Amino acid sequence: MGGVDYLTLILERKRIEVERRRRHAAARLQPSAAGGSASQLGAASERSASPAAPAGAARAVAALRRVPGELPRVIAEIKRSSPSAGEIRRRERGDVVALANAYVAGGAAAISVLCDGPGFGGSALDVRRAARAVTVPILFKEFVLDEVQLDLAQAVGASLALLIVRALPKQRLHALVRAAYARGLAPVVEAANLEELRSALETDAEIVGINARDLGTFNVDKSAAVRALASVPPERIAVHMSGVHGALDLRDVASGRADAVLIGESLMRAPDPAHKLRELLGL
Repeated sequence: MGGVDYLTLILERKRIEVERRRRHAAARLQPSAAGGSASQLGAASERSASPAAPAGAARAVAALRRVPGELPRVIAEIKRSSPSAGEIRRRERGDVVALANAYVAGGAAAISVLCDGPGFGGSALDVRRAARAVTVPILFKEFVLDEVQLDLAQAVGASLALLIVRALPKQRLHALVRAAYARGLAPVVEAANLEELRSALETDAEIVGINARDLGTFNVDKSAAVRALASVPPERIAVHMSGVHGALDLRDVASGRADAVLIGESLMRAPDPAHKLRELLGL
């Protein structure tokens, strides 16, 4: 018996959001450009991209590479809710800055910020708040379908941008990887299985994530993620995404290929996220 396909529903909504954002972007261009095609608009946007920020792609990649003998680097996530879990942590005034600072104090190498509002309670403004509060790289975690979203990621101070294999046709995935780099962003290409991993490795992305959570069902299979991570070549940064809740989970991930691990829900549910992260890291 089939259940809800969360990713399909999210992408249907995201396409409407993206089209609205593209119309706004086109209205700001010169009349000759505003009447151009989607590809022309993307090309114009890419040509106008500003130079990489100091916390740009190269620094973000370096921050996530695991040091031999140490635990994987942690990407701590700000995620208020999800379609499957419901509310995780209620929004409070100033809490993005407080959470970002707590994550850095707890030992995070980077911070992921959910940007989708209806499904995850986030926003691009949360990325800006986090980027202004701390110096570690910030991941713009969004369902990116178009260059206009990468323009937004760059504008709010992100260093990394998520690209999901399952959400993008092959040509769009490759184009968006190039577009991310053109904006000084390090693309994080997310796969959920070995077939998707092959697609991710065909791109030029230096960072490849394996999500233990199936974005269609939101079920978690950590063992499948570990197996897929083992196939990530050593020259790439391998990120284990989802399914880590305690120190034992982190030790299991550490025994495998992962350079970095993304941890969100367990930190967001903790009364003291910095203490929880230090506990996970054994600090």
